[in-house]
Amino acid sequence: MHPLRKCLHDELHARPSIYFDGPAIIYHLAILDDGNSANEIIETLSPHCELGTPNISKRHQLMRIDGLPFKWEWHTEFLTMTVVVPRSEAFDGWTTAPNFLEEIITQHRALVINATQILVEEARNWLGVPQSYGFKDPASSNINNGDASIWSDFRLDADGFNHILLVNSNLNAFRLGRSIRRLLEIETYRMLASLTLPLAQEISVELQVFERNLASLAQKNSSICSGSARILLDEITLLSAELANRTAKTRQRFSATEAYSLIVFERVSELRESCIKGYQQVGKFIERRFRPGVRYCEATEKRLERIATSVANLGDLLQARVQVEVEEQNSKILAALDLRAMTQIRIQKAVEGFSIIAISYYLISVLKIICETLSSLGVSIAPRIVASLLIPLVIGMVLLIAKRLKRATA
Repeated sequence: MHPLRKCLHDELHARPSIYFDGPAIIYHLAILDDGNSANEIIETLSPHCELGTPNISKRHQLMRIDGLPFKWEWHTEFLTMTVVVPRSEAFDGWTTAPNFLEEIITQHRALVINATQILVEEARNWLGVPQSYGFKDPASSNINNGDASIWSDFRLDADGFNHILLVNSNLNAFRLGRSIRRLLEIETYRMLASLTLPLAQEISVELQVFERNLASLAQKNSSICSGSARILLDEITLLSAELANRTAKTRQRFSATEAYSLIVFERVSELRESCIKGYQQVGKFIERRFRPGVRYCEATEKRLERIATSVANLGDLLQARVQVEVEEQNSKILAALDLRAMTQIRIQKAVEGFSIIAISYYLISVLKIICETLSSLGVSIAPRIVASLLIPLVIGMVLLIAKRLKRATA
């Protein structure tokens, strides 16, 4: 078997829901990890565990803490904890979380990105109107083909908890657990996706400055002289570096928002909502108020990418322009070198011609002296006649030698 066979197969059973029957209150926390806080939180659960101990090497565990069903899950950048508190009495107000959760909230309050409290009521016991549960202008939907209904006004209480009411008509423990999980994931991933919104708003202010700088550089590029190209290229390089820095800092958050928002919309569709007369559906309420923020983050990311691309194109355009100017200068230099070479060749040919004449003159003079010497020794030779006869021969031989030397060195 492949060494990853079991690990990959068990992914089908990862992230289980907590299954339960009857009325209950579910408390759910999502806590961002600042590098070590998640491990510390999991370790602090050990004194409260009834069976076993938390294992930080795992990604999730189902446990019982202080007699209550409890589950923790470790995600990429956050930790979630869910506890189910059974109820037997009629609703008399939203209660505080169990003590061990309150301790965790107190110690890590700045990292709590989501705190949700879901009240599960049986249809036969619920109070009939959402106002009895403290809701003002709530959104509501029938879910799971009408086997349950959910209510919430999505307002935080003094402790920072969001309240959701689920009225169960015909859900068994398994379907109820999965429905609760969907609602908790909607709230958790909605908050994590929205975490990018302040960053996008901050980046948008900087992008306005970058766009003005880009327009200014483009204007300079259209009227630049050859001596200012280096200065302009340095300014473009600096702007490109700043954009690359912003992109590197924001890419992870923008990507996270895209992934988290997809999960939110998927979970909303999985609720299989239907309308309750007189109330806005929960899914539509979330989408209408959550989707604009997601779109704003997407638009900001694309805007950043477009500016970076435009700056890169401007830099390429300037470099191409400088390259053309350099090639034109090189062409002029080559033309000057070619003219100089042609002049040198003409001078060389002239020198060669003079050299042939000089060599021929000296050879004829030498031959004439030899003839005159022989004549003075008594040899019957007319030096002038012999010299005049040898002149064409000497010139021809010199020309022949010069041609061969030129051919050999070519």
